[in-house]
Amino acid sequence: MISSSTNQQVKDIIKLQKQPKYRRSQSLFVAEGLKMLTEAAWKGSLVKIYISESAMQKKQGSLIKLYNKYPYETVSDKVFGHMSDTVTTQGILGIVKQPSYSMESILEDKRHMWLLLDDIRDPGNLGTIMRTAEGAGMSAVIMGRGTADLFNPKTVRSTMGAIFRMPFIYADDITEVIMQIRNNGYNVYGTAMEGSIIYDKADYTKGAGIVIGNEANGIQDRVLECITGSIRIPMEGKLESLNAAVSAAVIMYEAARQRRGIIL
Repeated sequence: MISSSTNQQVKDIIKLQKQPKYRRSQSLFVAEGLKMLTEAAWKGSLVKIYISESAMQKKQGSLIKLYNKYPYETVSDKVFGHMSDTVTTQGILGIVKQPSYSMESILEDKRHMWLLLDDIRDPGNLGTIMRTAEGAGMSAVIMGRGTADLFNPKTVRSTMGAIFRMPFIYADDITEVIMQIRNNGYNVYGTAMEGSIIYDKADYTKGAGIVIGNEANGIQDRVLECITGSIRIPMEGKLESLNAAVSAAVIMYEAARQRRGIIL
């Protein structure tokens, strides 16, 4: 049993939790909770499990199945508290390989519906968007390089497992991706007020890209110059905008509504 916080494995996990550069260099991240590790195992991404002493003593059936199949370490409750990023922990976390997708496979998806994120900074927003994109049947989430780290512990939790099921990719230049989508015959709509139409007047039936901009500044001008047209969500009262994750959800589900029943 690991009982010291100076153990090298403990140090590595804390680095994976706290340091984006280290996560990228190792192509690994930390997932916490039985549901997330079960998803990682289903994906074939689970590398190793760490179980707190008290969680091990409970001998849950689903937990036993995991540690009978994957390498694991038992950790004292005190040390596990240092390793975990959650306040209320289930006493189980794991090292997981980061999923990877190619731009080619993403653009060839038969649903032809892409969500593009231009500089979304909030980890919770990003995780919620990933989760909603799966529910709305999007092809993939394509993120500009300024977008938050998808493998941030808060983001991972917010995805509720969608991180293992929803294709995604970071693009060096999101404008190039927009032009690829347009050159393939699909419209790309971006959220903006000036010169825009109401979001449910746009046609998503044949497939489309949807661009959501930064929480404070919206879509960058250079990105706006590349899109087919601007869309907006009408609002009552004195509101000027909605949360980025809420806006994305509204538009994605409108696209899903329009496309419901269409044979792809």
